[in-house]
Amino acid sequence: MRHCSRLFIAPSYRPLRRARREQQKTSSPFRQFVRDQSGSYVIISALLMPVLVGTAGLGTEVGWWYYKHKNMQSAADSGAVSAATAASAGADLLAEANAVTANYGYTNALNSVTVTVNQPPKSGNYTSNLQAIEVVVTQPQQRLLSALFGSGPVLVTARAVALPNSGTGCVLALDATASPAINVSGSNQLSLIKCNLYSNSSASPSLNVSGNAAVSANQVGVVGDVSGTSNITATNGIKTHIQPVADPYATVSPPSEPSCTNAKITVNANGKTNSLSPGCYKGSITVNAGATLSLDPGIYYLDGANLSVAGNATITGSGVTLVFTGSGNNWGTASIGSNAIIDLTAPSSGPTKGIVMYGDRNMTTGTAFNLTGGGTQNFNGAIYLPKANLSFSGGNGMNTSCTKIIADTITVTGSSNLQVNCSALGTATIGTQTAQLIE
Repeated sequence: MRHCSRLFIAPSYRPLRRARREQQKTSSPFRQFVRDQSGSYVIISALLMPVLVGTAGLGTEVGWWYYKHKNMQSAADSGAVSAATAASAGADLLAEANAVTANYGYTNALNSVTVTVNQPPKSGNYTSNLQAIEVVVTQPQQRLLSALFGSGPVLVTARAVALPNSGTGCVLALDATASPAINVSGSNQLSLIKCNLYSNSSASPSLNVSGNAAVSANQVGVVGDVSGTSNITATNGIKTHIQPVADPYATVSPPSEPSCTNAKITVNANGKTNSLSPGCYKGSITVNAGATLSLDPGIYYLDGANLSVAGNATITGSGVTLVFTGSGNNWGTASIGSNAIIDLTAPSSGPTKGIVMYGDRNMTTGTAFNLTGGGTQNFNGAIYLPKANLSFSGGNGMNTSCTKIIADTITVTGSSNLQVNCSALGTATIGTQTAQLIE
């Protein structure tokens, strides 16, 4: 057998290598620059530095705008809440908003700042809500590096919307369990003008409005439930299962009573106006039909004594507080007949500021008070009887009137019209005054 062998000749790579070297020599300067690592990072950094600095500067400028907007939004939020709170008190909305935003450094008409107050809002979800208040704060910001991308200042705007608080209360029943704590029945009418009705009773019902009776108020709020909602008109709704409303006079007490007189006082119709001075009375005070009694300013203590005012009798006084006190089972009370003319105004200063009628907290719960004079019965101030079972019919609801009722339980008889224009008297607030931020 004969073996054959083949000769393999390896190709020469020298021409290829030579060609590659020639190609490298003739390649573009840029490729040589890229491949040459000596000092290239410094050059690249130098070329990119303006871009990096510009980007950082622009980012800082945008960050400043965001900071201004955040601060401006805080100003708008606070301005809206303050303006809404002012609305509840009848104050100037724009003046209140301007004062608050100025505290944040945004004074209207200064440094191109504009503060606008709209009621109702001009935009958003509450344009149809006549109570909602919108505050808009704007201020143009000058461009720096961003001027490369646009002309004119950048307008930064913040907007907030708040609702006024539900309004101050003018009727409050303190009893935690009575069923009902407030009762309006038959054909009786209770009209609370721009103020609220509250009941702290957790019972069902806490408030009862039955028969042909009617209640109208800014808002109704009860801890328990309501019977007769169809007979209630409430601008800001009926709220059940609320938290109990604080007793606004829980920490207020009149000064110690002076020495008392035991004499009974009877005022008869004699064509003259009889007067009475402040002090302590253990004997009952009776004002008969047709008679007139004028009370001098001060505090009157009825220690176990009754105040009785007959129909068509008159009792007047300004700067007056009637304090009903006593001991054991002997407590002072009041009874006012239909068509009695009552015109009593609380003091605007002193220990019983804003209180026209005060009941001792040690009084037996359920002590009866009947203030049923009707439309000619006007108490200007707070009727504070925390342990009384109060029957009430009175008030004329005039814009200048101020009547607040705080009692253990309340029964409305006849027609009652109450309003709380009480700024001059400084009565305590019933319910919260905080406005609600909604946008």
